[in-house]
Amino acid sequence: MASEGESKPVMLVGIDDSEHSFYALEWAVEHFFVPHAPNFPFKLLVVHAKPSPSSAMGLAGPGAAEVLPYVEADLKKIALRVAEKAKEFCVSKSVEDVTVEVIEGDGRNVLCEAVEKHHASILVLGSHGYGAIKRAVLGSVSDYCAHHAHCSVLIVKRPKIKH
Repeated sequence: MASEGESKPVMLVGIDDSEHSFYALEWAVEHFFVPHAPNFPFKLLVVHAKPSPSSAMGLAGPGAAEVLPYVEADLKKIALRVAEKAKEFCVSKSVEDVTVEVIEGDGRNVLCEAVEKHHASILVLGSHGYGAIKRAVLGSVSDYCAHHAHCSVLIVKRPKIKH
């Protein structure tokens, strides 16, 4: 890969507070970093897209202005928890040279813009496994990024648990 003096390619992992996104981070670290320690083939960048308070509230009616500061405080707490959990996991796997960024905005745009800004070679995302209807209503960050990010996109699916 990169020799001394050259910068390593960037692997960007997009996370939210879901088990699916943390599984994708775990998978990427276990497959691309742990086997190559300490000579990692990538520079790891983890990005969490923090929703804006107004988007988190959706269509709000009268009294929304009074609630906004509380929503913002909760979103900041969640973002901090997500970022700390990601950093702690990486460090526990001896991947100490990890950058974790929290950027406010819609996950689709935040991740595609982060790919451009950091010249990422690969974007890793978890799959929520939504069905067609739910995906059509909620939108799929991974589907959007697969079509719009200017790099390779790896969508990591959790194995199905057999009952």
